[in-house]
Amino acid sequence: MSHGWRALLPFEFDEAGWSITRVLALDGDSSAPVTVHITSPDGALAVNTAARRKLGKRDVARITRDVRHMFRLDDEMSIFYAAVAGEPEFSWIVGEGAGRLLRSPTVYEDLVKTICTTNCSWALTTKMVAGLVNNLGRPTPEDGRHAFPTPAAMAAEPESFYRDIVRAGYRANYFKELAERVASGELDVEGWMTSELSTADLKREMKRVKGVGEYAADNLLKLLGRYDCLALDSWVRATFARLHNKGRAADDRKIARHYARFQEWRGLALWCDMTRDWIK
Repeated sequence: MSHGWRALLPFEFDEAGWSITRVLALDGDSSAPVTVHITSPDGALAVNTAARRKLGKRDVARITRDVRHMFRLDDEMSIFYAAVAGEPEFSWIVGEGAGRLLRSPTVYEDLVKTICTTNCSWALTTKMVAGLVNNLGRPTPEDGRHAFPTPAAMAAEPESFYRDIVRAGYRANYFKELAERVASGELDVEGWMTSELSTADLKREMKRVKGVGEYAADNLLKLLGRYDCLALDSWVRATFARLHNKGRAADDRKIARHYARFQEWRGLALWCDMTRDWIK
């Protein structure tokens, strides 16, 4: 429940059964993707595949790596939890083990989905992502579900595909150019995960990608594990007004002051605060 990505293909979230179904790519162009079902019995994660074929050790290692990455199992949260533990408004975060924002297996997928969230409704975001996945993603042999499309698959399509089929509007050119740059090796977005650049410098690099502005860069930074940006949009501003300003609009400086005490964790403190109702 930590992030809206749960509602976007190739994720499928079953709230009643408290499970996520996800299509994952495997290593090698010849390996078909596989559907995995992820549940949480006894506080652990159990991963079961729908594959009728035998999966090798490399396949199992890839699935394990992707699941650990998506659920942020290797993120060190103790400093964040220490920062919020003594705050009555935020101490619930520690008890819930909140703060590990669900993300995609690749930075590329997170980047494309982030561009799909800008200047539009969530319903349109969902439609655009579904159009990309169902039209360009490789199907699994077991159940016909589709993986998220590769940069090469997206680069092979004309701009008109994104405009007319995906209904991406002005983003059509952004998707085409981004896919071509990543597929050709000109742009290494996966390298952002381990970049040694400062957050400010990495943010400037992100904003050189067409379609990535201030808000999109801030959101993507959170998925990379950098939380010193707030990522304020109309929904966050409205939610802050409801929770902390008696329903009245608050300027961005007031919002920033409210979370400033959390320093490099302020963006995560804000996000947990805004999404507490989801977890409840």
